[in-house]
Amino acid sequence: MSESAKTLLQDAYHRIREHVRSVTEGLRDEVLLWRPTPASNSIGWLLWHAARVQDDHVAQIAGVEQVWTREGFYGRFELPYPPAAHGYGQTSEEVGQFRGAAALLDEYQNRVHVMVLEYLDTITDAELSRIVDTSWDPPVTASVRLVSVFDDCAQHLGQAAYLRGIVGDWSSPEG
Repeated sequence: MSESAKTLLQDAYHRIREHVRSVTEGLRDEVLLWRPTPASNSIGWLLWHAARVQDDHVAQIAGVEQVWTREGFYGRFELPYPPAAHGYGQTSEEVGQFRGAAALLDEYQNRVHVMVLEYLDTITDAELSRIVDTSWDPPVTASVRLVSVFDDCAQHLGQAAYLRGIVGDWSSPEG
């Protein structure tokens, strides 16, 4: 496999990690749950969802257990969702049930990041072309899934950063 393709994917996923850190840094936990409207997502839910999708999808193609269950994050978050939940298709009411702390979200996403990097270290051209999901037409390859996960995470992290900007000084102890 071309080393540049591996480097490109590693760089893309490092950027996810950097964005999560920038959103959570200094963020007070109560701000995580703020929603501009009852139908909106909170910063916390967006970060959780982005990490869960990354964990779920990359663990599946890597053939490893999700960090969420393997490292006990499901129990630590104490969410009212089933263990397999990752946010897709959740109602506004379910989104509103999210609870978490900035430090815990950052820790979880960091552990997911480590798992993703371990998988990316192993990829080859054959792995990138491997079909990982036949429920789509055309079937989804590992490379398409990796780009799709990155895209989903980037969108949700952008939303979280926007919300962080809206709360402004509220995120500081003086706010």
